[in-house]
Amino acid sequence: MDHQDTLKQTTNTKIQEQIKAGPFEPEWASLSNYSVPRWYEDAKFGIFIHWGVYSVPAYATEWYARNMYLEGTPVHEHHVKTYGPVDQFGYKDFIPQFTAEKFDADEWAALFKQAGAAFVMPVAEHHDGFAMYDSPFSEWTAVKMGPKRDVIGELATAVRRHYMMFGVSSHRAENWWYYNGGRQIPSDVQDPEYAELYGPAQPTHGDAALPLPILPPNEEFLQDWFVRTCDLIDRYGPSVLYFDWWIEQPVFKPYLKKLAAYYYNRAQANDQNVVINYKFDAFEEGTAVYDLERGQLDTINEAVWQTCTSVGETAWCHIADHKYKTSATLIGDLVDIVSKNGVMLLNVGPKADGTIPEEEQLLLREIGQWLAVNGEAIYGTRPWKVYGEGPTEIVTGTFNDTKRKPFTSDDVRFTTRGENILYATVLGYPEDGVARIQTLGTGAKQLSGQVDSVELLGSKAQVEWTRSEQALEVQIPEQYKGCAAFALKIVCKTS
Repeated sequence: MDHQDTLKQTTNTKIQEQIKAGPFEPEWASLSNYSVPRWYEDAKFGIFIHWGVYSVPAYATEWYARNMYLEGTPVHEHHVKTYGPVDQFGYKDFIPQFTAEKFDADEWAALFKQAGAAFVMPVAEHHDGFAMYDSPFSEWTAVKMGPKRDVIGELATAVRRHYMMFGVSSHRAENWWYYNGGRQIPSDVQDPEYAELYGPAQPTHGDAALPLPILPPNEEFLQDWFVRTCDLIDRYGPSVLYFDWWIEQPVFKPYLKKLAAYYYNRAQANDQNVVINYKFDAFEEGTAVYDLERGQLDTINEAVWQTCTSVGETAWCHIADHKYKTSATLIGDLVDIVSKNGVMLLNVGPKADGTIPEEEQLLLREIGQWLAVNGEAIYGTRPWKVYGEGPTEIVTGTFNDTKRKPFTSDDVRFTTRGENILYATVLGYPEDGVARIQTLGTGAKQLSGQVDSVELLGSKAQVEWTRSEQALEVQIPEQYKGCAAFALKIVCKTS
């Protein structure tokens, strides 16, 4: 038994002891006693970070590592033309170029704080098998190669220093099949010397982007995944643990139950309140927090949920020709998500040198400026009876983030604080300067009792308003023209 096997065995023994210590058992019935922590319900807005070796080629998407080995794809053709055949220049050969010489965790954390984020979650390991943290189970890490720095450790310290919660994302499960294109053509994937990075590279069928492995992960791979993930938890004490979609495979289920029991029990022992994010049906409802990738819901969800999306329309990592969303689009999505009991996790993609692109910094600062004025209608709020009104339709489902039409001044979203404070966020400036909210008219009967006052967040001046059977009408000052959205604070006397 080699050193790593011995270490895994010792680590697994400690894990099992923590699981047995309770109170959570590795069964869905026991895990259903989990409650989403108050801090997360209140947070509403977090930052996701896709940064790794794939940031060096900065081409197409963060799936460069897979697609460069798939003949016939634009990425493969680009790679061969730019760097040479994949048996001469493989993915591993990008690592020396991933130097991160300008990476400053404190600068990043200060920017995220300025953006109004309540938590920050970098990808600790993507499908590519290169760990951005100090893993004792791999030589292919940012500590031992490339930057030769514990990126996750530095970020954890900086984020907490700026009074934000810290989380990590693990996409290691997909390493089972990720590089399988390299088995079909001459490539370095077939060289045993690099097996620890390239993984099993198991054959797949179906869509290359959403492949289905012919063989499910074996016991060795699953146990390795489990121990590595628990070690990641132990090293950095994340308050949020995010997984990409592939853990939904049935063979992962027993390990997910054990992992959740370990994470929740460890957190309770350390007086910590934690969250697991999952997609599709990887976890049973009520045992963790559901995440919808690049998508939203069309109604209020009883349980708190999350959407992960990005500042770019296609890639999650830095690429040379990003098509960026606007801050108005992102703010509108944030408001819509929060009105439906959701949390928005917004991704940025730093460059290989460790700098965050200026366009992304600007977007974050614009969101932060809006939240500095209107955050009272976001942070710590809860959904109302209805999420809102207006013509813009949201379709429930993944990968819909670029499909909706722009919000208009007729689109309004509601949130509440306590029993008598209602916020109505209007997603555009009305042409005549009058916001008309039909749901709050006396005839709609959604808002029972009397409206005592209406305040425009960010304005010291009193606003003129009237309430009729048809609508609550509020005169909005011209200085709000051009704003992505503005929030009205409505104090009610409940009957």
